[in-house]
Amino acid sequence: MNPQPPVTRMRIAARTSSGEGGAPADFPMLRDHLAAWKVRLAETGWTPWLILGLAVFLRFFLLGIKPPHFDEGINGWFVDQMMKNGFYKYDPTNYHGPLHFYVLLLSESLFGRNIWALRLPVVLVSVGCVWLSLKFEPLVGRTVSRIAALAMAVSPAFVFYGRYSIHEVWLVLFSMMFILGLLGLWKFGTANYLWWAGMGVAGMILTKETYIIHLVCAAVAIPVLMVSNALNRLPDAKPARQTWNYLDLVIVVGVGIAAIVFFYSGTFFNWSGVKGLYQAYKAWFETGQTGHGHEKPWYYWLELIKRYEIPVGGGLLLCLFCQQLKNLSLRYLAIYGVGTLIAYSYVKYKTPWCIISFVWPFLFIFGAAVLLVRPKYLRATYAAMGVALSISLGSSIWLNYFRCTTDTEPYAYVQTYNDIFKLTEPLLRLAKRDPANYHLTGHLIRSSVYPLPWMLGDFTHIGYYEHGNMPQNLDAAFLLVQEDKIKQVESRLHNAYYTEPLRIRNYQDTSKLYLSAEIFKEFFPGRSPDFVGKGSG
Repeated sequence: MNPQPPVTRMRIAARTSSGEGGAPADFPMLRDHLAAWKVRLAETGWTPWLILGLAVFLRFFLLGIKPPHFDEGINGWFVDQMMKNGFYKYDPTNYHGPLHFYVLLLSESLFGRNIWALRLPVVLVSVGCVWLSLKFEPLVGRTVSRIAALAMAVSPAFVFYGRYSIHEVWLVLFSMMFILGLLGLWKFGTANYLWWAGMGVAGMILTKETYIIHLVCAAVAIPVLMVSNALNRLPDAKPARQTWNYLDLVIVVGVGIAAIVFFYSGTFFNWSGVKGLYQAYKAWFETGQTGHGHEKPWYYWLELIKRYEIPVGGGLLLCLFCQQLKNLSLRYLAIYGVGTLIAYSYVKYKTPWCIISFVWPFLFIFGAAVLLVRPKYLRATYAAMGVALSISLGSSIWLNYFRCTTDTEPYAYVQTYNDIFKLTEPLLRLAKRDPANYHLTGHLIRSSVYPLPWMLGDFTHIGYYEHGNMPQNLDAAFLLVQEDKIKQVESRLHNAYYTEPLRIRNYQDTSKLYLSAEIFKEFFPGRSPDFVGKGSG
């Protein structure tokens, strides 16, 4: 290889010594790339990313701050049974589809049996719902979709139940997908919106039996929209030419049916589960009419909205003026939202987490306020919306990080108290230190102890006793005893124990926790046993 001429070497050295050798001007291609990158960066819309970032933070921050809810414990227990049996046996009286359990099985298989793994899938789905709100932009406009996404990101309900491992968040996702597809087919008629609609329907069927409410309300909203259009013409009322064909429809329907059969049949190990698709409705209608302990008045949802959800309430009020909206999608969302609210109000069985299933359309109507006011009032409207969203954010922070187990908060419904940590924290610390402690004996002598069966699922010698039955030998490493069984149990104990009152949740009597003084003494330094049995030395 020939060395460079002396003159060339001197020029390179001069440029290097003067600091010019690395300048983009010496590399035209690099300079052009940098210029193009700066242009793209300037054109990037950072608002959606900031909204999604806020949604992610509020849902992931201190995710394990509250103990598992009763329903989370039930869902976790179902997953434990799936690990033993290899599939989920669908029960039509359980009122919940199989998809959530299979996703939890995957999460726990990857990340272990812990509260983060149990809640992670739903947290991601909740963030996905915020992202999906932004996908409505071609239908409702950029400003409206972003305001709706922001309102959902900070909503006390969507954050609180977006941190619970329950089915309702899935229903929100799939119902949004269905409506997005329905409106997209009307406005654009492309195959991708056919997929949104088809997978939305399949997902709702795989999630919860209440999908029938959403399908009926979506269908009824169409003729109502036609009447609305007759009274006040919409400029975009004419449907677009459909660009998908029958083959596309067959594929979408085929994929949806295949997914439904695959999961309801227990991945082909429980074909009788497919019949549960229609068998479930006998028990479901009975529960909806009687309430089974969860009956609430028709105005229950309005009370929750008034207490927590100012943007939702604002959107609901603005539905009164939906005839003034010149956007078909927004007018349809207003009609559909009011319809589902009426339907859910009619059902006597009401639990607060269901609120997220039907209030999301009102967030778009809340955002549509900017389309209803005159230009001279626009600045004041944005200011009022900012105040409402700020209050919603403050309420969400207060609820999720300071009062997430406070039973006076309606959203913290049958929520497990922190009392449960009196048992689980020392026990899990012992087991983590020495796996042999996973074989400690424990007796839980009371009814309705969930979520403990899931939380203590790795322990091999724990007995659960209710309806008056008890083990022959009551002494154990720990006991949790129902209030009316305490005297009977203490009369048969021989060892020494530290004791603590422990209440699992509201609407339940306080139990008494017994921790063996010999095994748990390190957690009670300087404290004498509170109970000494007749056989203790």
